Amino acid sequence: MMMEPNVLYVDPSVLTYAISAVAAVAVSIGAVVVIQWRKAKKKVVEKLNLEDKSIKETEGAVELIDAED
Repeated sequence: MMMEPNVLYVDPSVLTYAISAVAAVAVSIGAVVVIQWRKAKKKVVEKLNLEDKSIKETEGAVELIDAED
């Protein structure tokens, strides 16, 4: 008994849909990773008191000096 080879035809619209679905999954995973990273970073910064804006030192205003004076 001889077996016939299977012939598979993939319509271009189906391939486009599949690529779009894969891209959507990749973007969704990336968004979740970024959101979780920011939440974790915020917790670490708050826990270790690394970024207290009230302690930061700022410089005064910068004045331009004219070379002709």
